[in-house]
Amino acid sequence: MKVILREDIDHVGKMGELVTVADGYARNFLLPRQMVAAATEKNVRVLEHQKRLIETKRKKERAAADEVAKRLAGIPVTIPMQVGEEDKLFGSVTSKDIADALAAADFIVDKRMILLDKPIKTLGTFSIPVKLASDVTGEVKVSVVRQDAA
Repeated sequence: MKVILREDIDHVGKMGELVTVADGYARNFLLPRQMVAAATEKNVRVLEHQKRLIETKRKKERAAADEVAKRLAGIPVTIPMQVGEEDKLFGSVTSKDIADALAAADFIVDKRMILLDKPIKTLGTFSIPVKLASDVTGEVKVSVVRQDAA
């Protein structure tokens, strides 16, 4: 089924593109959530006009995401944890812990946006990528310290 994307969808395409997807995927998932519009002749004609509007919106979102990435780099995140012998943590630091620490610094980020390969299990300073937009990734410096030292 040919559809016009109303927003960026991972592994499908970017907003404003005319793509072909499986009929069931379009009918059962994309259309009910209003993520796409059916590619009728009228909608295709309207798409040509809206591509300019979409491009302007995309540039604004990119500029806003770049600004957020700059702000994010300046926020120090310190997470105190209990440690045992050889500075190994009791438990681990997950993306939820990092999102909570950022929220405490008045910077709201969804935990799914934090690209943590595996949980942090040692003390130290780590550079963690945060996906802010489809093509913008910022970094946050996370320091894991002893709980009694914090």
